[in-house]
Amino acid sequence: MKIISLPKENDLLIRQVANLLMDAFREHWPEAWPTMEDATQEVQEMLETERICLTAVDDNGNLLGVIGGIPQYDGLVWELHPLAVQPGMQGKGVGKTLIEDFEEQVRMRGGLTIILGTDDEDNMTSLANSNLYENLWDKIKNIQNLKNHPFEFYQKMGYIITGVVPDANGKGKPDILMSKRVLR
Repeated sequence: MKIISLPKENDLLIRQVANLLMDAFREHWPEAWPTMEDATQEVQEMLETERICLTAVDDNGNLLGVIGGIPQYDGLVWELHPLAVQPGMQGKGVGKTLIEDFEEQVRMRGGLTIILGTDDEDNMTSLANSNLYENLWDKIKNIQNLKNHPFEFYQKMGYIITGVVPDANGKGKPDILMSKRVLR
C-alpha cells in the first residue's frame, strides 16, 4: 500500500473515490452523496488547491481508501473530511495509515490541530436520543459505543471528544466533535 495525493488528471481514480464515498457512507449517511454526480462534485472540491486529498492504493493502483482535509483558522486548524476505506479493507490499517500521513501533511503546512465531526444518526452511541442539554460533559465522559461507531477508532488514533452538536442531524442525532493537536 502507498499513499499518494489524488492526481487531478486521473479520471479513473477520481471515479473510484466518488464510488467509495457513495458506498462507504450509504448505510449510515445515505444523503451525503446519493448520486455519482454528488460524489464527483465532492471529489472535485477535495482537489481544490488549498485542500489535502490523499488516497491509499495497492500495488496495482486500486483504491483502498481516501482522506481529505479542509483548512480553517488560517491553516492553523484542519478539518478531517472525509475519511473512507473500502469495506473489505476496514480494520487492516488503511484508515490508520491515511490518518498518519494526513497528520504529517497538516504539520508540514503549519497546522496545529485537526478537528472532525462523526455523526450518530443511527443510535450507535449512548449520546443518541439523549437530552444533551443536561449533564452534557458527564454524558460525554461516559459515552458508550453501542453499534461500532467510529468515534472509538479516532480515539485510538489520539483524538478526543471536544464537544457535541445536539440534534445536528435531526432530533436525537448528534454530531460528535473530536480534535487532536498535531504540533510537535
